[in-house]
Amino acid sequence: MRKYGMAIGCMLVVMLLPMIAFAQQAAAAADKAGGFGIGAGIAVGAAGLGCGLGQGITGGLTTSGIARNPGASGNMFLYFILAMAFMESIALYGLVVAFSIS
Repeated sequence: MRKYGMAIGCMLVVMLLPMIAFAQQAAAAADKAGGFGIGAGIAVGAAGLGCGLGQGITGGLTTSGIARNPGASGNMFLYFILAMAFMESIALYGLVVAFSIS
């Protein structure tokens, strides 16, 4: 239960930080809709959360698999690096979406 509380707390911090940054520009852009900052924060937070969880699970399971069968480490490492690259691209897509929203 403590892990879930920590994960939810980190997610809230990641989602609320862009709102603080956009709050400084509120006086200059009073006619703009305020939902764009929230949407950008949710996009980056969800992409970062999914990427971090996926990378943690993949890293743990790959390490476990190499520990069980050291002979297959070369083949496992190739797929590990490929999976990490795909997961990191998802986080970058979330960042691109956040910039395109705001």
